Amino acid sequence: MKPAELRDKTPDQLREDLANLKKEAFNLRFQQATGQLENTSRMKAVRRDAARVKTVLNEKAAAAAGEA
Repeated sequence: MKPAELRDKTPDQLREDLANLKKEAFNLRFQQATGQLENTSRMKAVRRDAARVKTVLNEKAAAAAGEA
């Protein structure tokens, strides 16, 4: 997920993406705990994608507050 792609989305779409990423992170943690996780690098990627989404949401919120 690239930041440019995220900036084109609406805040509602970003919140939905963030919720999906959190669910995926939970499932990956569960798989790791039970020894079923094969691709461990996916955990890092999901964490970073969630951080990117949060960053873009904060940027949009700051921009909206600056305009008002």
